[in-house]
Amino acid sequence: MKALLKDFSLPALVAGLLATTISYAGPLVLIFHAAESAGLSQALLSSWVWAISIGSGVLGLLLSLRYRTPVVIAWSIPGSALLVGALPELGLNQAIGAYLMANLILLLIALSGSFDRLIARLPGSIAAGLQAGILFAFGIEVFKALPEQPLLIVSMFVTYLLLRRSAPRYAVAGVLLVGAALTLLGGQLRSEALVLELATPQWIAPEFSLTATLNLALPLVLVALTGQFMPGMAVLRGAGYQTPASPLIGASAICGALLAPFGCHGLNLAAVTASLCTGREAHEDPNRRYIAAVVGSLAYLGLGIAGTTLVSLFAAFPAALIAALAGLALYGAFSEALARSLSEPAERDAGLFTFLVTASGVSFLGLSAAFWGLLFGLAAHLLQRARRQSLSATNNPRAAPLRE
Repeated sequence: MKALLKDFSLPALVAGLLATTISYAGPLVLIFHAAESAGLSQALLSSWVWAISIGSGVLGLLLSLRYRTPVVIAWSIPGSALLVGALPELGLNQAIGAYLMANLILLLIALSGSFDRLIARLPGSIAAGLQAGILFAFGIEVFKALPEQPLLIVSMFVTYLLLRRSAPRYAVAGVLLVGAALTLLGGQLRSEALVLELATPQWIAPEFSLTATLNLALPLVLVALTGQFMPGMAVLRGAGYQTPASPLIGASAICGALLAPFGCHGLNLAAVTASLCTGREAHEDPNRRYIAAVVGSLAYLGLGIAGTTLVSLFAAFPAALIAALAGLALYGAFSEALARSLSEPAERDAGLFTFLVTASGVSFLGLSAAFWGLLFGLAAHLLQRARRQSLSATNNPRAAPLRE
């Protein structure tokens, strides 16, 4: 406890709370959409929110304290998108069975250690390009919201620029205060969106089928690895943390399996919100940034217990405020990642293509832009390396054998 109090800081507190806010402000809409498309009751939806919140909070708290690293856990966002179409077709019980199968597969991958070996061989430019590509969409959302809320956006933007120059550690907190104050003064807080309701866990019996395994479990594994764990580890590596991937995947799989019968569709490393907790905005000292993840995890637990009451609070604020807050808070992490992706001349093309494809948001064959960005970046890296080796062999031919 003394170590926690010693490492505590206001920037870490703000970063952790903001990371959790962003986690609920946007991705939760996908879960509501999936629940509505499948015709789930309010009680089942509340249980689903409870399960992903409690799982993210408990797991993030334990892992962050264990490794003294800002390990941010969240539910699977691409997995949520998959469920919008899959849940009505399979039904909730078969979906729960698919969740359990997906977690079993992830646990086997973690035990094999193969993911760690892959991460160790990933070029730094590609990891940075992947992170920058993921954050790009959040950065441009700031200016997309400008026509809708010009006074709000300009005020938050100017506040950010001024504080980044004079008090960078408190820039995000200042932006949050200015945005909230303008919202309240302008009467834009939608009080009708607030509801009073506590979450009650609901047990859902799993059903197993080959169809659910092929159509949902395997895609969940693939999008978790390529869309969450891969960029999540890239964020950690980019910030200088060498936490092994296998224990994080294994712990996520076990916790996800335990909570699956209550609606949890998957837990994994966060990518976007992790950038808030691993960057300088959380603290100048990398060894003290884990506090941001601890704070965020505690916020998850509070929101999980409170159910949809506190979640609805985020819906009460204008969407433009949430978009601007997320984008401005991530600018520092984005600029650093983009600079790292282009810093090595020999790897510049690989980093650039990774960034461009990931930032495009393209989805093809059911696979996310993060997967395709990684694939194109690796292809560029391998082709360039082969070309360099070929040129090296041409310029430095082996000495001809001596003749007698």
